[in-house]
Amino acid sequence: MSSIMNVIEKMKLNVLSIDGVPNSFSSEVYKLTLAGGEHVYVKIPFNRNKLFREFQMLETLKNVLPVPEVLDFWSGDEHMTGALLLSAIQGMPCTENIDEKLSFQIGMHHAMLHEVSMPGYGCHVTDGFKVFDPNDWRLHIQNNFEKWKEPCQEMLDPELYERSVLHFDRVFSALPDPDGPCIVHMDFRPANILVNGSDVAGMIDFESARGGSSEIDFTKVNRYIWEVNPGTKASYIEGYQTIRPMLDLETVLPFYDFYDAFSAVVWCKNRGIEKNRTFLEENILTLRKAVDG
Repeated sequence: MSSIMNVIEKMKLNVLSIDGVPNSFSSEVYKLTLAGGEHVYVKIPFNRNKLFREFQMLETLKNVLPVPEVLDFWSGDEHMTGALLLSAIQGMPCTENIDEKLSFQIGMHHAMLHEVSMPGYGCHVTDGFKVFDPNDWRLHIQNNFEKWKEPCQEMLDPELYERSVLHFDRVFSALPDPDGPCIVHMDFRPANILVNGSDVAGMIDFESARGGSSEIDFTKVNRYIWEVNPGTKASYIEGYQTIRPMLDLETVLPFYDFYDAFSAVVWCKNRGIEKNRTFLEENILTLRKAVDG
């Protein structure tokens, strides 16, 4: 609680109440009720790069998509990474059943995000936009996997690890040419899509967003929307295609489902195995299903 009190003091906010926000796994997020009755949110990102990444993405998207308005920005000090003061969007996370009408709208909004071009494959950091060197999406994906091998080897049983490495080589070579660079959200799941009734009200949580290929952005849509609500995939694609063409999902989805799970194993190792045990086991199961084919 000391961090949020520090931010309130820095931003000179007159606060009536402070509430935590569920489903925020990386950053600290608080809902504040101000003295005048207005609701706002404070987000304290995990590190300073995430702070600047979210700020820059929200500024880029403010006239393109329904995203929170940045009301104030604190760049932090030697004790804290900084914070964003964000406007509240009138809506709730779409964690309930998603019907075809809502799925159509989600697809349309997701495509609108992917229509925003970026200066290169890369991401915002504290001192500007850093393009991957070289500016090659496929090489970036390959380099990430190489970087994750050692920590994953410590976490997985030897057979699963070896089969995972062989599986990557096989499916990676079959991927179609990437598109972009465009904005990809990187965590496009129901908790980050706000709805009001059967309408999309907003999109939140851009701390991991970057310039990438749209192909990486469908994994969580598939896992948490299409597989949970059968029948929504067709309406989502229909909505998406009102804005831009849909890529070859049948090829890219299995690869990125595997890639995302491999990455998540490393995330659990870095952020604490015991407190993320359920998430770790979920992703190990995904790896097993992938390599079993």
